[in-house]
Amino acid sequence: MAIAPPRGRTLEELRFANSFAELGDAFSERRTPTGIPGARLVAFSQEAAQLLDLRPREERRDAFRDLVAGNAIVRGMEPVAARYGGHQFGVWAGQLGDGRAILLGEVRTDAETPVEMQLKGGGLTAFSRMGDGRAVIRSTVREFLASEAIHHLGIPTTRALAMAAGDEPVLRERVERAATLIRLAPSFVRFGSFEIFHYRNQQTDVRTLADYVIDRFYPESGGDADRYARFFASVVARTARLMAEWQAVGFAHGVMNTDNFSILGLTLDYGPYGFMETYEPGLICNHTDEGGRYAFDKQPTIGLWNCYALAEALSSLIPEADRQTVLQGYAEIYRTHFLALMRRKLGLGAAQDDDADLALALFTMLEGRRVDWTRFWRALSHDDDAALALLGEDATSRDWFARLADRVAAQQGDDAERRRAMRAVNPKFVLRNWVAQVAIDAVEGGDDSVVATMLDVLRTPFDEHPAHEAWTQPAPAQYAGLEVSCSS
Repeated sequence: MAIAPPRGRTLEELRFANSFAELGDAFSERRTPTGIPGARLVAFSQEAAQLLDLRPREERRDAFRDLVAGNAIVRGMEPVAARYGGHQFGVWAGQLGDGRAILLGEVRTDAETPVEMQLKGGGLTAFSRMGDGRAVIRSTVREFLASEAIHHLGIPTTRALAMAAGDEPVLRERVERAATLIRLAPSFVRFGSFEIFHYRNQQTDVRTLADYVIDRFYPESGGDADRYARFFASVVARTARLMAEWQAVGFAHGVMNTDNFSILGLTLDYGPYGFMETYEPGLICNHTDEGGRYAFDKQPTIGLWNCYALAEALSSLIPEADRQTVLQGYAEIYRTHFLALMRRKLGLGAAQDDDADLALALFTMLEGRRVDWTRFWRALSHDDDAALALLGEDATSRDWFARLADRVAAQQGDDAERRRAMRAVNPKFVLRNWVAQVAIDAVEGGDDSVVATMLDVLRTPFDEHPAHEAWTQPAPAQYAGLEVSCSS
């Protein structure tokens, strides 16, 4: 009997388009990656590879390693580095651009879904400014694991296909070794992609980019004169919902500049992020953010601030009144989505007027008693006694649990089924910074197996994984006080 050939395509059979490159020199510069010497393939996501229709076991080929390391490109790719600007920590920074990222091309799949492949760490571009165009093992492990973790938590994000590490020394806070990452997204256009042309008074380019994004990703905006306002409304709504999802899972981005905000509402550019451990609303996960502009509890407001910045960038296309109407809807979209997420985490059904008060009372106790965010919600998914043990039993906590019990009793559902539903939205595992550091230390020491193991756990964060229970706990002594910065 004949053996069927493997399904999917080899690297050489991938079908490339280059629609962003075709926008022209105003939007990007042609740039061939500069590879890293002594490269080895460190990590690979089979699920991300399926987005490309990539044939199984292609990652075992030297050609795949060479692509990931920036040492080769595939026929049909037309690599470019994108031009964009941005507000950094609230200040207009002018031109930024892909200083260490190169868009390799856009894969056309059997479903005709475009997926862009971007190489991060592939060397100098015209936009590198004072940088070296390199990424390091530390930052690359963090992005590889976090983007896949966020995806499997059900939050929109760029994806990580694979990472490589090499021998080249790179100076950050210390001398580290170069690494590269291929990440995937329908598009890497960001708020700052519009801002650069607006502030240069190149309004024709603003329109060209808006038409490109609308036609490809927001066709529901239509073709009438108000299409730009409809597009803007969709972006604002996606951004508001993304902020709610970050808050619900306890994710702090760390550097929410407008050049790090996706026009598609994706989590973009993982740097000094952190998943909430002890509940601390004012958590600043980026130690270079001295003013706390991007503290955890400010993320929803910064999301709105960035939408205002985008509104200004689109002001040549959208009347002021329409922009203001859209922006005024942000808060309600955020609030509605966040409370819906809280009800799911609490195992509640229909909305009630006191939902916000119930959640706020819980947050106050979690903060005051310094309770671990993820562990509390997971305990609550099993039984109230386990959650109460974490929270601490006194009159205040007993009163809150009585309020919750009244809500649960009123909806008359099966409690076992309710708890199962809660465990499907309250993860057992998130990528704590200290856990990511364990993987980084292993890769820097030549052991790539820890990353693979962590990826397997983070792919199913709602399962128990008893062998890795330690990764749900506070940081051990050797990782206590771990800090991350913009170079992370």
